Amino acid sequence: MSRIIHVLNGPNLNRLGKREPEIYGHTTLAEVEALCHEVAGADTVFFRQTNWEGQLVDWIHEATDGDAAGIVINPAGLTFTSIPVLDALKMFGRPIIELHISNIHRREAIYHRSLVSTVATAVIAGLGSRGYATAIRSMQDLLG
Repeated sequence: MSRIIHVLNGPNLNRLGKREPEIYGHTTLAEVEALCHEVAGADTVFFRQTNWEGQLVDWIHEATDGDAAGIVINPAGLTFTSIPVLDALKMFGRPIIELHISNIHRREAIYHRSLVSTVATAVIAGLGSRGYATAIRSMQDLLG
């Protein structure tokens, strides 16, 4: 039976491949999306990106109210600042994997305190764009 996994991406991730490639690599978001669909196999991936906090909150609500089996979320800068994203994730009640392309703990101090980590089932950081494949596989393992 196919499960639905929401992969939600926050601000500036649409700039992957162009923005600070020494930190984020050269892989584009379109390539990341293709990787997620490939790795998911029979499972369905809803892959989305927004630069707007409210849109991200709405998508979390949609996943909560719908038939999403799990959420993989890279909230980007909202990881460290957004109480609305945190509150929306608290309502989800199913597995949540927080994902970061870079190792946020090796970066500037502002990136060390994730609000999302307080509700995430698991956290993946520092694997580059390959972290998305790891997140999809890990979500599938969590879902059994």
